[in-house]
Amino acid sequence: MTNPSTPPPPSRSPRRAGDRLLYVALGLFAIGLLAIVAIFLTPILSDSDPGLWLYLLAMLAPLGFLCAVVFALWSGRRSR
Repeated sequence: MTNPSTPPPPSRSPRRAGDRLLYVALGLFAIGLLAIVAIFLTPILSDSDPGLWLYLLAMLAPLGFLCAVVFALWSGRRSR
């Protein structure tokens, strides 16, 4: 018979605070890629040039990549 006073095991491991950095990095990278696609599609679908805001959004792709590299290096550290 099992001991009823022992608590059940946790269903999920608690999220670390650094996991948010990965989600932010993925979001920034995805927005940047969508902006790059929009930059190429704007002249095809209309006769106008892409707006400055698309070029600024496209700069989020390398920023997201940099955040992902920081997350990988930070989460890959050995715990002492």
